[in-house]
Amino acid sequence: MSVLTPLLLRGLTGLTRRLPVQRAQIHSKPPQEQLGTMEVAIGLTSCFLCFLLPSGWVLSHLESYKKRE
Repeated sequence: MSVLTPLLLRGLTGLTRRLPVQRAQIHSKPPQEQLGTMEVAIGLTSCFLCFLLPSGWVLSHLESYKKRE
């Protein structure tokens, strides 16, 4: 290692220590309106369609993906 390496590393870490850190201002309140059964069903169905259906497709066709053609 070079003699200048510790000085360079100290200079780089010193820059990060001087940067201001922004904290998130999170305030939680109860919802203004309660979710209905239909909204919950639509949300769960869309999550299923977006995340679980494509992964299920890949897992069910895994053997055909392994074959070299």
